[in-house]
Amino acid sequence: MHIHRRSARLQAGLGRPLSAARTPALRTLLIVGAVAALSALSVPASVSAAPRHGAGSATIAGAAEAAQHRFGVPASLLEAICYFEGHLSDHGGAPSSAGGYGCMDLARNSHLDTLDQAAKLLGVPAVSVRSSMQLNIAAAAAVLRADAISLSPAHRAPATLGGWYGAIAKYSGAGHSIAVMYAKEIYRILREGLTATAPTGEVVRIAPTAVTPDTATAAHVGTTSALPANCTSNPGTDYPSAYNCIVPASYAGVTYDTADRPSDLPLLGITIHDTEETLDNTIATFWNEGNAVSIHYVVDTDGTVYQCLHEKDVAFQNGNFWYNQRTIGIEHVGVDATGYQWYNATQYLGSAKLVAYLLTKYHIPLDHEHVMSHGTTPAPTLGTSPNHVDPGPYWLWDYYLGLINQQNVPFSTGPAASGVIRLNPASGEQPSGSGGTETTANFNFFYLYTQPSTASPLLRAKGSSGDITDVTNNVETMISYDTLAQQPDMAGTGDTMYQIWYGATLSPSSWSATGTKAWIAVPPGTAEQGFGTVVTLSGKSGKKASVYGKPGGTSSNVIGSTPSGSAYLSPWSVTVSGTTWYAINYNHRQAWVPNSEVTSTRTA
Repeated sequence: MHIHRRSARLQAGLGRPLSAARTPALRTLLIVGAVAALSALSVPASVSAAPRHGAGSATIAGAAEAAQHRFGVPASLLEAICYFEGHLSDHGGAPSSAGGYGCMDLARNSHLDTLDQAAKLLGVPAVSVRSSMQLNIAAAAAVLRADAISLSPAHRAPATLGGWYGAIAKYSGAGHSIAVMYAKEIYRILREGLTATAPTGEVVRIAPTAVTPDTATAAHVGTTSALPANCTSNPGTDYPSAYNCIVPASYAGVTYDTADRPSDLPLLGITIHDTEETLDNTIATFWNEGNAVSIHYVVDTDGTVYQCLHEKDVAFQNGNFWYNQRTIGIEHVGVDATGYQWYNATQYLGSAKLVAYLLTKYHIPLDHEHVMSHGTTPAPTLGTSPNHVDPGPYWLWDYYLGLINQQNVPFSTGPAASGVIRLNPASGEQPSGSGGTETTANFNFFYLYTQPSTASPLLRAKGSSGDITDVTNNVETMISYDTLAQQPDMAGTGDTMYQIWYGATLSPSSWSATGTKAWIAVPPGTAEQGFGTVVTLSGKSGKKASVYGKPGGTSSNVIGSTPSGSAYLSPWSVTVSGTTWYAINYNHRQAWVPNSEVTSTRTA
């Protein structure tokens, strides 16, 4: 969807993993938040009124020990949160995009004000909590103690390390399911231990600790925001954790088609979208029958899931009815061109849990060719080209697919043909900002050049100059392509140039694409083995092969062509009326070719 962005919503996220391995792994969850009643609580008389200023108190470890002495919160727990939230950094006093400060990410924004509440508990100015590592850690300890007391039936602070579970969950400020995952990740750090170096050079060590969290203390943790209009917490959703915003049955035939998927139509994939508008406006869009559009799910920036249509029904969601019939659509509150200001680790995690549920339920493979972008979905005809481009260049596919995998969904692989690569850059491994937010460094499109040099012209773009969401001369990460050749960048950047066949829109007056040899500039360590079947194509009598916008298409569905002998990576195939059709990674988008145009296949 594309309408004007009216307001930003709270963003939050995940920290870096305990290991820097390239393999996708569950990243530690980090969410700005605190209790609404915190300002009404004060430091009890039995707790020291001032921090201990002993040797080493200016260090993270010293500050954590001082906060433990003052508030009774275990130092190892505070160190784990400091690592988890801020990577052991105060970020030079600069706030996160959610207005969070310090390694404990105490925040002040339109959604909450942990920073001022914590400062009030300490009896110091908020600016001191922002600028002092020691006071930042002490302030978080004050919040945690207040949280723990508010959750305790006896109104006492926990006596054991495991007893802080509920307070940690509440510190997240999230809904119940995300809050308890936050707490689980903190306790994972405590169990596994940690050795990490802060930007100051200090080495922080947490010894592995055998601890059993008291999960019952988080039983009543979970903030519930006011629901959008037409949404309720009533049962009736397919996904148990979703709020019910399902549109009326009277909308059938107007905004969606009734069906009985997967009994009457197979479910083959998931389509990822962004909304280009706020949550409330998004729900209102789908409840406006005159818009003639629909979606199955919406995921807000805080990871909350809303269901707008039953999975069995066909949503009018991605500009290609063949895909509409066979995919489930998920909108994410955000804006594609400025996705780094919207997408965050909490939203990724909430979406990943939903997608893991769907992939498992419908036996859909976990890879980027089945968990698609709207931007990788082809238009069905030239007359309907171009299709949309969301979720855009800031959606982190390696990170996202890794989170889905961590919900016990195995990765799909398939044939590993020689010369097939996919791009998995460091910029896509996790949000690069503080507090699990993104920065512009998370840009994840890779551009095509006309020669094996980044000094050569780029492949011609069809979109407007400067439009970073244009997808006509670039590729997304985690999608496989067959390479024809490789060599060092002649411009001397240290990148490797890989040549591929790419469906380029060469004509300024037409959206028809033409198979063209072009070069991708790939930084060191970014290319990895891709998966799928390499198909070599030819039209009748050695002429160009036609490329289609859907399988089983007719001449009206031809969206391009490619020379005889050109080869593309096919991630999967379907059979339509007895004919095998191969999906190919044609350019930025998928496209389709019939078996009659395939002269050979290669899987090794």
